[in-house]
Amino acid sequence: MARTADASPDLPRPLFSRFYARASERIEPAGMADLRRELLAPLRGRVVEVGCGNGLNFAHYPAAVTEVVGVEPEPRLREAGTRRAQEATAAGRPVTVVPGRAESLPLPDASMDAAVVCLVLCSVADPQAAVAEVARVLRPGGTVRFLEHTVAEEPGLRRVQRVVDATVWPLLVGGCHTSRDQVAELRAAGFEVTGTRRFRFPETGPTMPASPHVLGEARLPA
Repeated sequence: MARTADASPDLPRPLFSRFYARASERIEPAGMADLRRELLAPLRGRVVEVGCGNGLNFAHYPAAVTEVVGVEPEPRLREAGTRRAQEATAAGRPVTVVPGRAESLPLPDASMDAAVVCLVLCSVADPQAAVAEVARVLRPGGTVRFLEHTVAEEPGLRRVQRVVDATVWPLLVGGCHTSRDQVAELRAAGFEVTGTRRFRFPETGPTMPASPHVLGEARLPA
């Protein structure tokens, strides 16, 4: 059954949404568009994209995907995502955007073949609940494709991440936490992580707390 909806699925962040809309488009030609294509290329069937934001993934879904349901709580980003969903649908990629939070997805149990989490688990209020919701809506054997900035492998940078997460970073960047370990969260929820690739993004320039990234796939046991 579908999870009972919250009183309001909206999570307005007017200042952050304006910043994110501009910043996300600026990094597309710097390599993020290529990462999105790599993230989405293996997908097929019905897909839920958790925290779809302004919809920059929608143009990159492969033809094997028969339907995309994007879930987004921030109204301004959801409006932009809806426009891109309409463009994708007109181009033959059926996409729908609906209001909702990661911790309470508005979808029935075992209704989706795959899920996408892209630069979102860093900012949800309860990442463990969000990952559990992804497991709930996936069919047995379903997959999660993930692209997230993540906890650093180097001890020094991990210490910096913990400090900024405990002080200014979440306030400035829409609730983002740089030191979350999304791979560990997926494993704790019962997923089998079948592959990961760790890298810095962007490749050039100074190292920031949000520079470490991970791209990979996890599978829900059948």
